Amino acid sequence: MATTGQQQNKSAEKRKPVFVKVDHLKPGTNGHTLIAKVLSSNTVLHKGRAASQNLRQTRIAECLIGDETGTILFTARNDQVELMKPGTTIILRNAKIDMFKGSMRLAVDKWGRIEVTDPASFVVKEDNNLSLVEYELVNVVEE
Repeated sequence: MATTGQQQNKSAEKRKPVFVKVDHLKPGTNGHTLIAKVLSSNTVLHKGRAASQNLRQTRIAECLIGDETGTILFTARNDQVELMKPGTTIILRNAKIDMFKGSMRLAVDKWGRIEVTDPASFVVKEDNNLSLVEYELVNVVEE
């Protein structure tokens, strides 16, 4: 009986995050952990009134983030917008790729987390923007 208890403890341990680079991100993938610098933040939607407490504000900002391999647009929502200040280095945990008009956007939903961290030493490779690559949905028919 003791062996089953030990096996359960092992599965409950947190796995060490595997950090990925921006140029490894692919459409339809999720669970990414990466360190990136925020290059710019542009508010694209601001709805709701601050005067009313029961009305939640909706804010969405498109932020260009990147590392030494490339850049990608990150969609920041509500409280995330405050964290995504240009010049900030962030750790995205459990980030996912959303498709928007055929191009990739990185996002963190309620299952993920954004942390501001110490400034990174890398120089962002700005000439490799993955959000500028257009993808086309192709249905593969298996024989």
